[in-house]
Amino acid sequence: METRPSTAQPTPVPRLFKATIAPVQAFFHLEASSGILLALCAVAAMIWANSPGAGSYVALFDAPLALGMGSTLFHFTFREFINDGLMTIFFFLVGMEIKRELAAGELRTLSKALLPLIAAVGGMVVPAAIYAALNAGTPALKGWAIPMATDIAFAIGCLTLLKGRVGHGLVVFLTALAIFDDIGGILVIAMFYGTGLHVEWLLGALAITGLLWVCNKYYVRSGLVYAVLAGALWYAMHHGGVHATIAGVVVGMMIPARPTRRGRDVLDELHGFIGQLLREPEDEAVRTSQMLHIEEQLEDIEPPLTRFVHLWHGWSAYVIVPLFALANSGISVEGMSLSDLLKPLPLGVMLGLFVGKQVGIFLFTWVAVKGGLSEMPGRARALQLHGVSVVAGIGFTVALFVAGLAFANEPQLLAEAKLGILLGSLLAAVVGYLLLRFGPAPRPQRESASEPTSGAA
Repeated sequence: METRPSTAQPTPVPRLFKATIAPVQAFFHLEASSGILLALCAVAAMIWANSPGAGSYVALFDAPLALGMGSTLFHFTFREFINDGLMTIFFFLVGMEIKRELAAGELRTLSKALLPLIAAVGGMVVPAAIYAALNAGTPALKGWAIPMATDIAFAIGCLTLLKGRVGHGLVVFLTALAIFDDIGGILVIAMFYGTGLHVEWLLGALAITGLLWVCNKYYVRSGLVYAVLAGALWYAMHHGGVHATIAGVVVGMMIPARPTRRGRDVLDELHGFIGQLLREPEDEAVRTSQMLHIEEQLEDIEPPLTRFVHLWHGWSAYVIVPLFALANSGISVEGMSLSDLLKPLPLGVMLGLFVGKQVGIFLFTWVAVKGGLSEMPGRARALQLHGVSVVAGIGFTVALFVAGLAFANEPQLLAEAKLGILLGSLLAAVVGYLLLRFGPAPRPQRESASEPTSGAA
């Protein structure tokens, strides 16, 4: 019996599925997608916290949780689980990003790191000084570090929306600046926002850090080993008085960042091995071991740091940080008026982010360039540098995190700080975008051909 080829049309379900999923896939392939998702979660939190269902917002994130067995139970709220637990993974990614840039990126030499370091110092000192001047002698002074932070996801996302209007050199400059900003923020959190130091626990944390260093030195690849040590380090730091999320940074810095062998050597070896396999008769009994050998050889090319970044980046960018924004951006504006924005705390945060960041970054960079310490990044025009300096005032994730530490037991001050963060970041994003969108175009590529072409995260 003759079998004819099927002429049945494809069912509409796969087409419908593809049509539904395609926009989602396109969104997650967009470089600015994590920043957009972060903004949507912040807006959703504001709407939720000021809607008739505001009680459900409070009930969800203040819900009590417990972890442990028997008499050993740890009690915390859902918000604390996000801020102190899940955000450790975010800081783990930050630590690995710092390690990667120091090992093989834009911070690997002093000449490359000098200008963004100087700019980052200006972008931290001036905002903190503005805030401190407005809040001197008040209980709000302890929030001086809030406007120091630059949110790299938002800032780079904003520049991504301006493709063709911002040169690659400026993108690299902002990325390196934000990394130094992260380092400064981490040091501030560790030194000024602890809960009282306990030497015995800190000595235990130091011992665990030593074990992590040994793992790095002997090129340990196992994620389980690092996870166990990370848990122990988090626990020791939590009891030692240093904010426990710093454990994520320490572990990230201890992940090996370089391959054990040169890629060319591994590929040459595999070329000979595969050539020998092709000459041998097919043998299913040994095929599995042969494939495992090839896989093990290829693993020598990929450093553990790269593997862990690939594993955790999506979870951090699209789950943890948006959840953090949702849990911490819900500010009830009931009873507030425009005059509340003129209070020293929200005004200090807002001016610190919007004015202090752009003045500090632009001024310090301009002086360094004019003083001959470095060239203008990407040989950019002054107006473009100014636009990027304004965008760097988008301080969201780490700023909210520091505000939560500074005013953990003062909900009114915390709400005022969050309001200043949201408004200051919004001003920086809108004004920075407009300056770069309608400002002068970048210089022709041939004028900046000597600029580095790698390192942007």
